[in-house]
Amino acid sequence: MNREQVFLLIRAHLVDELEVEPGAVQESTRFRQDLEADSLDLYTLVQELEDSYGVRISDEEASRILTVGQAVDFVLASGAQPDGLNGVQSGDGAPRAVPGLEPRPATASQGTDPE
Repeated sequence: MNREQVFLLIRAHLVDELEVEPGAVQESTRFRQDLEADSLDLYTLVQELEDSYGVRISDEEASRILTVGQAVDFVLASGAQPDGLNGVQSGDGAPRAVPGLEPRPATASQGTDPE
């Protein structure tokens, strides 16, 4: 995987989870300040990276990942390969143009939208 592919997959996850416009997510975008991601959002992103790439991210490592670009750097530095990528890759290995990753199965904590 190259940098652009990893970035596109992370952006797709953020667009889906945080309901932001794709243009709002750049490599310099800060999770908390720019996207207003809370700790649960960040936990979900870490879980997605672990599931998608087979990497393990310690709490200490996760606390140092403040921007989208740093998340991309971490995935690339880990040498991880995609593990199915939740169906986002096409047969030739290139990411498909999708608005977000396929939804995960619902958990007990999901489905409580205060709005």
